[in-house]
Amino acid sequence: MADCLTLDDFEAAARECLPHAVYEYIAGGAADEVTLGWNRQALQRMRLRPHVLEDVSSIDTRVEIAGQALPFPILLAPVAYQRIFHPDGDVATARGAGAAGAVYVVSTACTASIEEIAAAAGGAPLWLQIYLQLDRGFTRDLLARAEAAGVRAFCLTVDTPVLGTRNRQARANFAVPAGLPTPHLDAEGRTRLSVVSGKREPVTWRDVEWIRSMTAKPLLLKGILDAGDAENAVAAGAAGIIVSNHGARNLDTVPATIEALPQIAERVDDRVPLLLDGGIRRGTDVVKALALGAKAVLIGRPYAYGLAAGGADGVARVIGILREELETAMALLGRASIGALDRSVLW
Repeated sequence: MADCLTLDDFEAAARECLPHAVYEYIAGGAADEVTLGWNRQALQRMRLRPHVLEDVSSIDTRVEIAGQALPFPILLAPVAYQRIFHPDGDVATARGAGAAGAVYVVSTACTASIEEIAAAAGGAPLWLQIYLQLDRGFTRDLLARAEAAGVRAFCLTVDTPVLGTRNRQARANFAVPAGLPTPHLDAEGRTRLSVVSGKREPVTWRDVEWIRSMTAKPLLLKGILDAGDAENAVAAGAAGIIVSNHGARNLDTVPATIEALPQIAERVDDRVPLLLDGGIRRGTDVVKALALGAKAVLIGRPYAYGLAAGGADGVARVIGILREELETAMALLGRASIGALDRSVLW
């Protein structure tokens, strides 16, 4: 990992050590992967406007989201089946996130129990992503277990009524390995995750109300691109919105998330915090998202590559690089605090 100086370096390192099909699974997008390219290209096209001779001797990256104080606005997005990347999977990710001080949003399709993951996090904040299951009792039990383990918020994925067309993944003949460890088994040893079997529970606004009735923890909705849907999310009592196109893995030719963000920010008007994922690879990308109205960003593929290349240390290193780049960009822009990052930093 000593040679990994950027998040893209970790992708190159992971590609060398992962089986081809596994690499294609995490790297690939939907259909022709147009949106996959747009996520990054849209960020790269945006230019920054630095201001000089400002006091940036101390850089303050603290933020507050859903009543939680965070040291910096970078979270780890949910990523499924992490033991296909590294033998310790989610447990190693939790250790790395804990060491770096980042919020880790655990996937419903994790490969360790939420109790094991929480123990590995060492008190660092955990959130849990929810795929609503055909077995409602499973979701209810999972919420209760997560709360008991100390999970501080839930993120309901709302953009995946079916899986997207993933040709690259199919060409590589990717399949979830038989016998992959999973904590979600019934008495006969069968998985209780309908997300694994391919059967999908139709999620509607009524289900948001149902999940909110099951927990007092903040509930964020993940996977919103439309300003009208964002308005509905606020009306439904969401504690936050994650502007996301599922890493460009579902519907191709939807806009880059950074392009969707301004309309959503205008409609929501600071009533709930906005977070964004999709294409974040540099500290300057974080700046651009915050300038357009996000309170924080999430990264997915980069830390999965870090996990593959270096386990917990790789995850922590990915977070550390991005955090350092964010602080450097803020100093060079003449902005000493997160609150000072607004549209005036954009050219």
